[in-house]
Amino acid sequence: MIFQKQITPESLNQLNARSAAGYLGIEFTETGPDYIMARMPVDHRTQQPFGVLHGGASVLLAETLGSVAAYASIGEGKIAVGLDINANHLRAVKEGFVYGKALPIHVGQTTHVWEIRITNEKEQLVCISRITMAILEQKG
Repeated sequence: MIFQKQITPESLNQLNARSAAGYLGIEFTETGPDYIMARMPVDHRTQQPFGVLHGGASVLLAETLGSVAAYASIGEGKIAVGLDINANHLRAVKEGFVYGKALPIHVGQTTHVWEIRITNEKEQLVCISRITMAILEQKG
């Protein structure tokens, strides 16, 4: 089990309610021993002007999942901050929901690397992302 903190979809939704994730309609749907899943609507909040999912919205979903997974995996007195994120956008989505799942690639003392796969309602890969997180001592 990677996660050191008790997390549930409900607690994560409450934590993110007043953040960018909450305003875009991201909803955490499942947590497991080493993964977190969420969904995001494809609507006026997340579409680009041409009516398809904005790549930046996909990256926001990916960063939200990776950051929360890293946060859940570290002990008290530490924080996780993003160092790098990349994303390859593979398929357009016009409506419905996209689903993201964060899985660990590396969970170390000072860095984490998480892979986030975003799929459409047909479980087709829409975006694949990787985020690197720095694990720091919390100050103050």
